[in-house]
Amino acid sequence: MADYSIWVLDYAAVNKFPQAVMLYGPWHHGIRNLPYAYALLKGKSEVILIDTGYDHKEYGKYLADLYGVTNWHGPEEVLAECGVTPADVTRVLITHAHFDHMGGLDLFPNATFYIQKRELDKWVWALTLGPEYRFLVGAADPADIMKATRLAREGRMIVVDGDAEDILPGIDLHLAADTHTYGSMYVTIRNDGARNSQDVWVFAGDNIYTYDNLTGLDKNDPQLVPIGLAVGSQSNLIFCSADMLKATGGEVKRVIPIHEDRLKDTFPSRRTKADLHVVELALAKGEASRVG
Repeated sequence: MADYSIWVLDYAAVNKFPQAVMLYGPWHHGIRNLPYAYALLKGKSEVILIDTGYDHKEYGKYLADLYGVTNWHGPEEVLAECGVTPADVTRVLITHAHFDHMGGLDLFPNATFYIQKRELDKWVWALTLGPEYRFLVGAADPADIMKATRLAREGRMIVVDGDAEDILPGIDLHLAADTHTYGSMYVTIRNDGARNSQDVWVFAGDNIYTYDNLTGLDKNDPQLVPIGLAVGSQSNLIFCSADMLKATGGEVKRVIPIHEDRLKDTFPSRRTKADLHVVELALAKGEASRVG
């Protein structure tokens, strides 16, 4: 029986996203739908989010409009699909500091947040560079970095320096340095609690955007293909993908790309009245399905 119930919850989307950004390679492959989402875990007396989404106002709204984000809905509405409120959230694991993953820090008043030390350190460094280096700070809201320091003063932002096992029971954090961002991390959930778990889920952050990053486009000739948007190296992205696959015993569908539109077709899911999706990966004992 699973220790944690796990859902992926859409909260917005970019309807026309270049495939070449999702999957490094020829630009003629066209466009895809790119859901914006976060993951919700319930179990062990915790309500956990992987990433925060963003708040559709001020610079967050500016970035969303710039990238063509549509159909944004706040966490009050999105989490309600699983019977949760933002005030119920106890922990948030931040995979990286881009606005759509860390832009909702103020939306969860009772949560403690976790982020990699390298991620915060290097974003501060990048923000000191001149405007000619602005690619290195793209997709981030500097206000989120300031909020992170305020939360640290309040004792609600935990800075993790590298890999960390059992940050919560059965949940491990893994540094993926110089990949999509400077200090990206991915999250491993050993959902049976065992050290050598047979029920592993990996939340990849944006180190992959799609299952195709793990397989390539030719299923008869699989290969690891990196994403097309990174401040780190393509090599690091490929080796990170290999490590994530190894953690699941090579089971591709258990490495979760949060922006993958096909999650709703891979796992049990439900379309909401807001034209968003609830995707259900696992149910702990006593938890009612939110898609049935």
